[in-house]
Amino acid sequence: MQGKLKATTNLGRYGDSWLNFRFVDGLKLIGGTFDGQGKFAWPFDACPKSMSCQVLPTSIKFTSTRNTIVKGITSLNSKFFHMSLDGCEHFKGSGIKITAPANSPNTDGIHIEKSKDVTIQQTSIATGDDCISIGHGNSQILVSRVRCGPGHGISVGSLGRYSYEKDVRGLVVHDTTITGTTNGLRIKTWANSPGSISVSNMTFENIVMNNVANPIIIDQNYCPYPACPDSVPSRVKISDLFFKNIRGTSSTPTAVILNCSRGMPCRNVQLHDVHLKHPSGISSISTCMNVKATYSGTQIPPPCS
Repeated sequence: MQGKLKATTNLGRYGDSWLNFRFVDGLKLIGGTFDGQGKFAWPFDACPKSMSCQVLPTSIKFTSTRNTIVKGITSLNSKFFHMSLDGCEHFKGSGIKITAPANSPNTDGIHIEKSKDVTIQQTSIATGDDCISIGHGNSQILVSRVRCGPGHGISVGSLGRYSYEKDVRGLVVHDTTITGTTNGLRIKTWANSPGSISVSNMTFENIVMNNVANPIIIDQNYCPYPACPDSVPSRVKISDLFFKNIRGTSSTPTAVILNCSRGMPCRNVQLHDVHLKHPSGISSISTCMNVKATYSGTQIPPPCS
């Protein structure tokens, strides 16, 4: 593709997406700019305030594709997610540039769910929500050499909201820089989850944090709304997490938050060589609930007592 493709601002012209590549084997999408013209739609996005909202269209969606290559494209100002993968296998994305204002709602850079063998590398994402969000049913996801920020960081979840969700396993994020985001590396699950799934075998390695709030966070009481039921603890089982060589600065004093479910405590969480200081020089701290993490190498902030 050459040049720029602009989305119409008439929301009545869309289903759940602007462009949707479905049931294709061997697709190559190379080059070009996709302008979602989202600023005309963001005032109509009720999802940040209500659980029962009508979502706006995703800019570029891949549904049940195999052996897909996406290279050198630019996505601007999506109305909702910039890019979404749903039920894909053997997907390789590189040289992607994603941009939206920091205050744009629900403009996740790349959302992945029910997919297998996905690689995202050498990509720059600056947006108003998660740079990359890993939904349910994923396995063998590799994120490498990504620049993230502003936005909400790299997130697994949210998970556990619906009974049909499937396990997530085999995520690797390495050699990535996260700058000025509201979270760094985050796993988020809902309390009162209707079904029990597992999140396992995840490695986060060689990550640089620049002035990031919540650089490392597990939140098993996730709720983005003013009130959510939380009488029943999350039933999402988290295990085998490895944080290695995570360094930089935390914009908040609490640099490491491991807030696990009291019903399903986290298992085998390991932190090796974590060095996260507050830029003002005050001591950074860790908080932990329902987890017995193990530590090795440098630990700033100190481990939970």
